[in-house]
Amino acid sequence: MQTILRALVVLLVATSSFAQEAARLDQVVQTYVDNKTFMGSVLVARGADVLLSKGYGSANLEWNIPNTPSTKFRLGSITKQFTAASILLLAERGKLKLDDPLKQYMVDAPAAWDRITIFNLLTHTSGIPNFTALPQYKALQVTNMPALKTIAEVRDKALDFFPGEKMSYSNSGYIVLGYVIEKISGGSYEKFVQDNIFTPLAMKDSGYDSNTAIIPRRASGYVPSPKGPVNAGYIDMSVPHAAGALYSTTEDLLRWEQALFAGKVVSAESLEKMTTPFKNNYALGLTVQTTEGRKVIQHGGGIDGFNTFLSYYPTDKLTVAVLANINGPAPGAMAAKLAAVAHGETVQSPSERKEIALPAETLAKYVGSYELAPGMTLAIRLDGNQLKAQLTGQGQLPIFPESETKFFLKIVDAQLEFGRDEAGAVTDVVLHQNGIDQKAMRTSSTPPPTPEQRHKEIAVPVGTLSKYPGTYEMRANVVLTVTLDGDRLMAQLTGQPKFQIFPESDTLFFYKIVDATLEFQKDGSGATTGVRLKQGPIDQVLPKK
Repeated sequence: MQTILRALVVLLVATSSFAQEAARLDQVVQTYVDNKTFMGSVLVARGADVLLSKGYGSANLEWNIPNTPSTKFRLGSITKQFTAASILLLAERGKLKLDDPLKQYMVDAPAAWDRITIFNLLTHTSGIPNFTALPQYKALQVTNMPALKTIAEVRDKALDFFPGEKMSYSNSGYIVLGYVIEKISGGSYEKFVQDNIFTPLAMKDSGYDSNTAIIPRRASGYVPSPKGPVNAGYIDMSVPHAAGALYSTTEDLLRWEQALFAGKVVSAESLEKMTTPFKNNYALGLTVQTTEGRKVIQHGGGIDGFNTFLSYYPTDKLTVAVLANINGPAPGAMAAKLAAVAHGETVQSPSERKEIALPAETLAKYVGSYELAPGMTLAIRLDGNQLKAQLTGQGQLPIFPESETKFFLKIVDAQLEFGRDEAGAVTDVVLHQNGIDQKAMRTSSTPPPTPEQRHKEIAVPVGTLSKYPGTYEMRANVVLTVTLDGDRLMAQLTGQPKFQIFPESDTLFFYKIVDATLEFQKDGSGATTGVRLKQGPIDQVLPKK
């Protein structure tokens, strides 16, 4: 009897612990739901034990249909791991080798591609330019684009670097891999993945998305706007192809992770190749890194109306799947926090963090420039008693102290932790975001100048300003709208707030809220034809509609 009682006590304690863990996981998700940055489905499982499987918000806002664990979402770049697994299956069957030159399967490829291998394509080390970054992508996005047609957009462009020399994320490489799969198999990429992965693994709620097919329980995609979510723009599903065209559910993704890492998809040797990083923590369709001392194999995805994240921690067989049908960075941040909770760590959302007061002289110690990456500086400035942080090309955001060296942002889920030497001098800052830590060394005690310091505002007649209002197209369904409000010129990008832009010449204007400029273009008659946007790495002419 005592043995039975002891067993019952153990069972009750375990059940209580499980319930508390599930409640905390749900609470983490709910903070993102409450601040309207997430709606979608979430699953957390340790081995076969599902800790949380739940839908949040609406799969369709017009009909107020709720998201559930069986709601289907576009995966975006999570697709790439299925493409990589397909290539490995072909290799196991003797149809190709990873070190084969691409020319072997694309005989008419340009000479510049002679040294590109299948492995280079898988690891984003081919040097082929990313077609989704091309100025014409906005037009390509809404047209039917078979793989060869997409490849034609980049085949005659110079490589970004010598194959294998660097890693630069390129959707183009995975479109080429999709073409290779079709060339070897004699069927479509869709058919190969369906026949060789989805059907054998009983992933009945996964497939290649379609603009015309009726797909039960498929979520509609949305983008945020100042007035709330709006319908996402159109993208022809032939465009993302093997780089991002698949859909699935959180439940099916659990089946995928369990099968993949149990050796039921590819051989142990192939799985080792798939999960061994080559450059920049990127392996084959997956990133592999160590976070908080734990190995994590993961990938995110983003496509019009959807953002996704799928993580797997091999040590304890932990799977975290976050699928959102509204664009934004929440899935990556949520996946990291959910994994931390599952690993017994204490995590906090911005709304749960406790701000403390620090004297201005303490805050002043952190002012300066910190190099996060070549060409990417984190500026820390003090405005009165408020410390602010600004990344190159981005807006300036307030940061709030929770200790003397730790600060957090409220507008995004990120934290900054300053490091000091033995003498107490500030040496660096570590940016914690989405489960990733990036250290930036302090390069100067003086921050770079603000846009207001770098640009000199002048007075321009209203008559001149009145020439610029209109709509300028950045890409499909994303426009810059310029309006005249009295004597102020205002600019608003789709899904973002409206900001004033300030003249430093008759045609060149700058933002004060973000490090960006707009230069209006004119034809021979003086009519406005477009505007050139410069912000960080972006340098793009937006034609006037």
